[in-house]
Amino acid sequence: MNEFRGRGNLGATPELRCIEDGAEGRNVLPLRIYFDRLVPTREGQSGGFEDRGGFWLNASVWGRRAETLQPLLAKGMRVYVEGTLVQRAWQSRETGEDRVGMELEVDYLAIDPSRIARIDVRERGVNGEDGAPAPDPPRQEAAPAARRGRKGNAG
Repeated sequence: MNEFRGRGNLGATPELRCIEDGAEGRNVLPLRIYFDRLVPTREGQSGGFEDRGGFWLNASVWGRRAETLQPLLAKGMRVYVEGTLVQRAWQSRETGEDRVGMELEVDYLAIDPSRIARIDVRERGVNGEDGAPAPDPPRQEAAPAARRGRKGNAG
């Protein structure tokens, strides 16, 4: 199997597409991910990293996962992906030449939690209204200690 695992950054905010598949359409979320190759320096204790270059990889998420992930992803986000590398063939629009490339069919995607706080939900329209701030979560008041029903204490 051609399994791939890696951590990279999204090159663009993904847009959900519907591909006609017989009588029904299938949702696909195409992703463009840059994977860097940072390697610890030989000095060891300095804590530095050497950039050995990186690469771009096209990836795709299909079906309900595509619908679920699309509103959560934005350009520049750090993601961890696992999936299968698949070889794709197509013809160039400009020259008509046959082309071949690799694409990752994503089975698992995780968003780096340190980057989640950078999503502006007002711009993404998460609450149904663009520009409206997200509502505060409901507050639950703590019950007084006497009502908690501790065993062995009559009051």
